[in-house]
Amino acid sequence: MSRIAAFFDLDKTVIAKSSTLAFSRPFFQEGLINRRAVLKSAYAQFVFMLAGADADQMDRMRAHITALAAGWDVEQIRSIVNETLHDIVDPLVYKEATQLIADHKAEGHDVVIVSASGEELVAPIAQMIGADYSVGTKMVVNDGRYTGDVEFYCAADNKAVAIKQLAAEHGYDLSRSYAYSDSVTDLPMLEVVGHPTVVNPDRGLRRTAAQKDWPVLQFSDPVSLRSRIPTPSGKAVAVTAISLGAVAAAGAAWYGLRRRRNRD
Repeated sequence: MSRIAAFFDLDKTVIAKSSTLAFSRPFFQEGLINRRAVLKSAYAQFVFMLAGADADQMDRMRAHITALAAGWDVEQIRSIVNETLHDIVDPLVYKEATQLIADHKAEGHDVVIVSASGEELVAPIAQMIGADYSVGTKMVVNDGRYTGDVEFYCAADNKAVAIKQLAAEHGYDLSRSYAYSDSVTDLPMLEVVGHPTVVNPDRGLRRTAAQKDWPVLQFSDPVSLRSRIPTPSGKAVAVTAISLGAVAAAGAAWYGLRRRRNRD
């Protein structure tokens, strides 16, 4: 018998911020990026929060991040992510997303996170929110370090490619499966399943949803890890993620920089 999956975009669908930009502060503290990069991340996060990211902005962001990451030690990145995942603020996810994930799990559906963020970020976040599988952008690694090249960019059409590959591997019936996203760039992901739903849609996706009569959900209520509610089965859905932001993180760095300058 074929199986059913629920495919979730991550940023602004399950969590309220950009998962990639959220790590500006710990990367800065570990000496991987400078203050200028932190402030640039803050601006990118601000734009992302206001209007979402179109295809060109996503490509520019990808190029910026991959160039910045060239030479970084992969194990160091994984260690930073694992150590700071709970501590960046009080990790938050949308309460509505938590319940939706629990509902799919209760129906016996696999939950899959499909994100343009790097797989080193996506996998631990997916694990904590109770997802069964995840797919993220895969960067080229040589001798344990990123080269700055991208092996698989998990965005736009490639999200549909990844979903089809997962369906072949796990026997998902895509005509009976679900997908959730906020961005018009994820149309291929939404169109590849039988039950697409838009969440906190940008303008382009809202128009498309109206034309196609797709359901529209608004998620606005974040819930912390400490206050999550167990599912009816008695097993808590492990829900946490990075909903803090590079805006807050970079703002703190900027404030500290200003204070130091004022003392000089």
